[in-house]
Amino acid sequence: MNTLDGQVALVTGSSRGIGAAIAAELARRGAAVAVHGRDKTAAAGVAAGIADDGGKAVAVTGDVTDFGQVESVRRQVEDAFGPVGIHVANAGGSPAPPAPLEQIPEDGWRAAVDANLLATFLTLKSFLPGMKERRQGTIITIGSAAGRRAHPGSPIPYAAAKAGVALLTQDVAAQAGPFGIRVNCIAPETILTEDNLERIPADLQTTMAGWHPLKRLGTPQDVADAAAFLASDQAAWITGTVIDVAGGAVLV
Repeated sequence: MNTLDGQVALVTGSSRGIGAAIAAELARRGAAVAVHGRDKTAAAGVAAGIADDGGKAVAVTGDVTDFGQVESVRRQVEDAFGPVGIHVANAGGSPAPPAPLEQIPEDGWRAAVDANLLATFLTLKSFLPGMKERRQGTIITIGSAAGRRAHPGSPIPYAAAKAGVALLTQDVAAQAGPFGIRVNCIAPETILTEDNLERIPADLQTTMAGWHPLKRLGTPQDVADAAAFLASDQAAWITGTVIDVAGGAVLV
């Protein structure tokens, strides 16, 4: 199903986990994909796996919390494949465990906001001008269920940053729509990435699955399929949305 033939895609933070699954799925559907990460070896490994499956991929590196390095990432992709038409702003994460607000250190707050909200802002800032000039493009940001509903156990800096990503997405969709650019956000709940499979004991995984109406936890492929749909012409009339890939755990 080569619905993305001829497209160039960049997936930030795609050297593992959800990002790697998204990169692989976009490549399976025909896109030439730039696999991004800070670890060049890990990014190259994902790109090699895509190539082994018959896809087209290149590894690019750079710190997406530094605008100069983001611009370098953009040039790396353009040198390899040409202008980016699909940008998935996936890079992020929760650098600290949950804690009461008054116990959160300022540097911990800044680290979470920078890794998620700042990184998304800087990548959009870099790639939007070219998309506007070409009057086409698709942007997909990655939020979180943590930013969609309050919970006493939420990692507050991460949740606040991801809530910011969702509203940033909608504001940019409103601004960029007249240029033919669609901008949407995917908000996953607990996803069984490699890290989570190691971190969450099997019995707790079973308990957590029971909290979801669909009675299972998500997989990276669940998010990848949603991203591939939003990137395709099947979603040509969809922009400014936040899609909860959450097994029904977030009912908004």
